[in-house]
Order: sequence, then structure tokens, then C-alpha cells
Amino acid sequence: MKDNATRLDHVVLWVREPVAAADFYETAVGLAPVRLAEYSEGTVPFPSVRVNDETILDLMPLSSAERMRMLPGAADSAGHPVNHVCLALPGDRFEELRSRLEEQAVPVSDLSYDSFGARGAARRSFYFRDPDGNIVEARHYA
Repeated sequence: MKDNATRLDHVVLWVREPVAAADFYETAVGLAPVRLAEYSEGTVPFPSVRVNDETILDLMPLSSAERMRMLPGAADSAGHPVNHVCLALPGDRFEELRSRLEEQAVPVSDLSYDSFGARGAARRSFYFRDPDGNIVEARHYA
């Protein structure tokens, strides 16, 4: 990719408890927390988890929805209007994620095959919910 190519930078998820959400995404999904200590210290308004070098998921406290003035209608969006977020993983990490979720008693969907995505047909995919009800799809292409 070129340095000036359009890329997905971040997705903001509404969560009830950002520290617990960060813990879920770290322990169950395998994503590293970002700014968690700073959030816990009260110096930043939310923590994040890193998807890859270029993309993060922001874990926005649902309690801040009413106070968000820079985004008109933010409070109205705090009801999960996003259908789901999809994480594309290498095959081994896909298997590890599914096993980790099952070990932690996180319900996962049946496997789907050949569903369309950004890179064409994914070999396999499945869905799960985080503790706040956000739906995440995991998939791998090869």
C-alpha cells in the first residue's frame, strides 16, 4: 500500500466498562490494550485495543454519550447501530481465537464458508459478542 492510501484507522465501540472491555479484547480476542493505564489514571477519555499497526478499536464509555458535543447525535448512536466489526486473521490465529473464546465460555456461531469480504471470499468465519453486545466477526482468507 502507498503511504497516502485510504485505510481504516479506528472503529469506536460503545462499552459499559472500558477496563473490562479492554480485558476481554486482550484475554479473549488477543488484541493489545492501548492507553489503558492512562484511562485508569483519568488522563484520557477512553482506552483502545490494537488490531494491527494501523487500526485500533476505541472502547468509548457509554456514560460519555450524553456529553459528546463534537459529534451531533452521539447519544442516539449508543444503541449498537453497527451490525458488526470484522477481524481478518491468519488461519492459525483464527483457530487460536476460536479456541480461546470457547475456553472462556464465550458463545461463538457456527462456521460460515466462502462469505464475501474486502479480499474476496473468506475461507471460514464465525461471530461472537463482546460483553457489551457488540458483534465481532472473525475470518480468514487462506
